[in-house]
Parts: sequence; C-alpha cells; structure tokens
Amino acid sequence: MTDAQETAAEPDLRTAGGGPPDDGVAAEGAPIPLLEPREGIPPVVSTPEGLASVVAAFAAGSGPVAVDAERASGYRYGQRAYLVQLRRQGAGTALVDPVGCPDLAGLGDALAGSEWILHAATQDLPCLRDIGMLPTRLFDTELAGRLAGFPRVGLGAMVESVLGYALEKGHSAVDWSTRPLPEPWLRYAALDVELLVDLRDALEKELDRQGKLEWARQEFAAIASAPPAAPRKDPWRRTSGMHKVRRRRQMAVVRELWTARDKVAQRRDVSPGKVLGDAAIVEAALALPPNVHALTALPGFGHRAGRRQLEQWQAAVDRALSLPEGELPQPGQPVTGPPPPRSWADKDPAAAARLSAARAAVSVLAERLNLPQENLIAPDTVRRLCWEPPAEPGPEAVASALTALGARPWQVEQVGPPLTRALQATV
Repeated sequence: MTDAQETAAEPDLRTAGGGPPDDGVAAEGAPIPLLEPREGIPPVVSTPEGLASVVAAFAAGSGPVAVDAERASGYRYGQRAYLVQLRRQGAGTALVDPVGCPDLAGLGDALAGSEWILHAATQDLPCLRDIGMLPTRLFDTELAGRLAGFPRVGLGAMVESVLGYALEKGHSAVDWSTRPLPEPWLRYAALDVELLVDLRDALEKELDRQGKLEWARQEFAAIASAPPAAPRKDPWRRTSGMHKVRRRRQMAVVRELWTARDKVAQRRDVSPGKVLGDAAIVEAALALPPNVHALTALPGFGHRAGRRQLEQWQAAVDRALSLPEGELPQPGQPVTGPPPPRSWADKDPAAAARLSAARAAVSVLAERLNLPQENLIAPDTVRRLCWEPPAEPGPEAVASALTALGARPWQVEQVGPPLTRALQATV
C-alpha cells in the first residue's frame, strides 16, 4: 500500500491540472455557469451523408472521445438511444440522431482503439451496443469519482467540484424521442460532453495522486470487457408493491397482468407504466376481481380505461384464476447463491458470525481508503465467500476464492488480508 492509499487523502481537484477551457478553475465557492458550447450548438445529424462527415471528422481527431447518450425512459418502451453526443479534439462536438441513423457501427469502427470517456458507463453502454457502438477502452468519470472519494458523483456535481463550472441539468428526464428536439435540449446535450475530457484528465491526476489509478484502470477494463447482461428471470417479480402479494394465486394475477401490459407497451412503443401502473396490478392481484365491473371499481382501472382495454385486463386476471395449482408461481425467486443474510443466524450461525466479521473489516478498510464499500468489493462477493469459505482460509485460499468470484486483482490485494483475518478469527 502506498502512503497516499494509507492516508486516503481527500480529493483536492479544484487546483488539479487539465482544467476547463478559457477561464480555468473558478474561485472556491463561485462556480461559473456553463451556458453555451464552445463552438455553439451543432446541427443534429440524421442523414447518411451527415453521418459520413461525422465519421470522417472523428476518425481524423485525436485523443480520447467523450460519449453520451440520451434515452426516453418513462416515455418509450425499452432503453434505446434517441440522441448520441460525441466530442473529440480536432472534431468538435457532434449530435447524432439514432432514429435517422440507426446503424452507427461505422462510427464505432472509426473510434476503435480510442479511449471513450463516459459518465456512468454501464447506463449508456447497452443502448450504444444496440446501435453498433462499443468501446474497447474507456474511462468512467462517475466511477473515477467514487474511487477518488467524492461524496457526490453526478456529472453536474463532479464538473462543479472538480472544474469549477455549473452545468444546467433541467432536461435530464425529458422525452428524448420528441422530434424535432427543442434547442434548449440540444444545448443541454452538447454541454454534457463539453467538459468530459477535462474532467477525465483532472480525475486521472487525482487518482494517480492517491495511488488508485491502477485500480481505476482495472475497473474500466472490466466494464469494457463485460458481456451483455442476461435477460432477467421472472421480471414481473420486480413489480413495485410485490411485497404485499402473499398467495400464489395472487402472484399469478401479477404475472398475467404484467405480461399482458408488456405486450401492449411493446406494440405501442410506450413505457409500461403509461399503459397500466404497478399499483393497479397489485390492487387487482389482492382483490381477485371476478368480472369487469369489479375490476373497474379498483384504483387505476376505472377513470380512463376503455371497455376493450378493461376486458383485456380482466382476461389476464381470468387466466390466472383458472390456472391449476401446479402451474401457479412459487413464492420467491429461485435461489442461486446464499440465502438472505437475515436468515443466516438460524440456518448457519457460524456463517452469520463470519459475515459480521467480514463486513466490519470491509467497512473499516473502505473508510481508510476513502471509497464506498461496494466499490472496494461487491457485497455479494463477501456473502458468497462467507457462506462457503475455503476449508483452510489462508491468504492464498482466500485470494483464490475472491478471484473465482470475480474480484479484480487490486481488490484481492486490498481486501484479501483483512477478510482472511476475519475468517480465521471465526473458525
């Protein structure tokens, strides 16, 4: 461990190099409002000819490329991108419309091998992958902020605390599927990539100062190389308010209504919540309405739904009510790992003691290193290690177990010794 890691110094990036353009870092406590992109708001590219010009410009640019994507969460079905923003030295800023240009593989190829800078990369990478864009190297400014110990890691907070500029964030939750996109939204979108390169450079220096730069590089590489997430099993179980549903027949109603709603939402290309709210689904599951009249009396079904739509929902309820017992869903999801920790004391008191000691060790180390516990080591990794520890929990065995569970080398190096001591103390 380096001296910087040992002391876990607080970030001091307001004086770090690689600052913003022109005026430099603002005086402490006086962030400068960032109101306009340096070169103005670029036109939205929505034609093959315009895209070809962007590809050529960014291929000829130099250095890392800042990338962001805007979705229409809460408005449209799925998580597709409705605007892609890019910025690179020598190319300026580009705004690309994936509706008019649905295949951006050529742009992705032009940036192959370049470092992509994203903020909260795991949020944007799935929708970028869907349109043919996937980095081989990246720098995640949100994750870098977490590792550097910043208490607030949203883009606006990071730009202000690191570079001294204030970003206007009022359009983050608008319907980006709107066409044409209003000028204030485009300004907001362009500004989101305006300072990402500057932010990346300053955070790299701070991570290096704290002795954490290699940690960050390992984390970034893990994100870039991660395969697409597998489809979630039984997604209907995540219906808000599901904890109120106790009986299997009621669970079947949730499943049938959720599935019917999802099909309608996909066909209409709207957010499922705009078709039928989770609260209404749960109300129907608890009430088990026998007919449309009873369904209409429930909250969420009556005042706007047409007769045909009500009959559709009632048909889903009827399917659930007619299922034989053997086809009803089972309570809870299939357990693929350790049981919930709250049950450990009864199921395996020794495992509960191991988990308590391990959590305490991780907490102490995370505080000393000035980073969130979940970034130091995944909580699920700690649980799995404590539920099924090595037979002889020595340093090599624990390190091997952590590696097998997906921990990066820097994590194994940091948490291996204290977790080994915690396991040994509870043998």
